[in-house]
Amino acid sequence: MSYIDGFVIAVPTANKQKFIDHALSANGVFMDLGAVRILECWGDDVPDGNVTDFRKAVQAKDDETVIFSWIEWPDKATRDAAMAKMKEMMVDPSKVDPRMDPEKNPMPFDGKRLIFGGFTPVVEL
Repeated sequence: MSYIDGFVIAVPTANKQKFIDHALSANGVFMDLGAVRILECWGDDVPDGNVTDFRKAVQAKDDETVIFSWIEWPDKATRDAAMAKMKEMMVDPSKVDPRMDPEKNPMPFDGKRLIFGGFTPVVEL
């Protein structure tokens, strides 16, 4: 069964093209590690909630747009192996793929406010 990594990010609206360029480059690493599908979705209709919402979750500012993204993996084992390789890259700079190198492909957003998690699908239509 497939496995999903989900992400919500606040990106400065002025950095839309920088975000797209960053994603096109960095997401190739996930594809090379076995991801079968990646979607990066630019917020279009993201309303404020009464108690919580996407904007509050990532502390989005007025000049930021909320991004909802996910990576689809063929199974959890493939995802876990990919994440292990990603951790290796973070620990050993000599193993960093240039597409993930912050010097060559800096994140055009505040990574400290990115939220993410792994999910097992329970309903698929």
